[in-house]
Amino acid sequence: MLRFLPAPVVGVIMLLLLIINTLLWAVPVYTAILLKLLTWGRARDAMSRLTAWLAQNWAGVNVVLVDALLPIDWDIRIETALNPKGQYLVCANHQSWNDIVVLMRTFGRRAPFFKFFIKQELIWVPVLGLAWWGLDYPFMKRHSKEAIEKNPALRGQDLATTRKACEKYRNQPALIVNFLEGTRFTAAKHAQQQSPYRHLLKPKAGGFAFTLAVLGERLNSLLDVTIVYPDGARGFWDFLAGRVRRVIVEVRQLKIPHALYTGDYETDADFRARFQAWISELWQEKDRRIDTLLSASAAART
Repeated sequence: MLRFLPAPVVGVIMLLLLIINTLLWAVPVYTAILLKLLTWGRARDAMSRLTAWLAQNWAGVNVVLVDALLPIDWDIRIETALNPKGQYLVCANHQSWNDIVVLMRTFGRRAPFFKFFIKQELIWVPVLGLAWWGLDYPFMKRHSKEAIEKNPALRGQDLATTRKACEKYRNQPALIVNFLEGTRFTAAKHAQQQSPYRHLLKPKAGGFAFTLAVLGERLNSLLDVTIVYPDGARGFWDFLAGRVRRVIVEVRQLKIPHALYTGDYETDADFRARFQAWISELWQEKDRRIDTLLSASAAART
């Protein structure tokens, strides 16, 4: 719809519309969060569901704006039926802030509103930071290797945060997104890690394992989400400006082996090795899928 305008103008229009939408929904979301703080038990669970419903409406309007105004060719492949009242654990690759909008577009109302693990510093993001807190997003503190060596107690803080957050999801519909790489993919990070994968950074299994342990087999399934930008991943501004033209998303439903629910990742070295091997196999398959999707996309354009 805005193709006739220069990209910077499109970006400014999209940014303003998304800000206005966020501010409009912030009022009911903040009201629900306040009421949630004043309740407990089943009433608190009900307020949590209301808050998530409001947030899902905010996301839905964002998707409408993106679909109406940006020239994106979406290729979304979901291989399974989803339940909006279910509980799902999602593992996805991570390349850009655009991935969040892609997840909004992919799941919509097919599944519960998603929650993901975010850096502690993001709680200070205007408007959104407080909303994420009220939606029970787990805020993770990043500690350097040197800091952990000086104070080993820091190593367990994020795991404790994971446990606490997942306890809140026990009685709630939930789509818990885990970007296993822990950070956005860049060529520099890939080289620094000496990653064995072509398109992915090394996965971090700890938080994933603790989420499984806390939620247990009440999870409906694991959703393996692969996000591909055939023309290359771009920043959020490029997305708003209409420079991201093609997105491929593949969602596969996987069965989690029963044995992975029952071990102790923190203290059992054998279980930890088996869990990491399972994650490594999952990541190898994802790397191959990205190769296949990119090759098929390139062939379709020739």
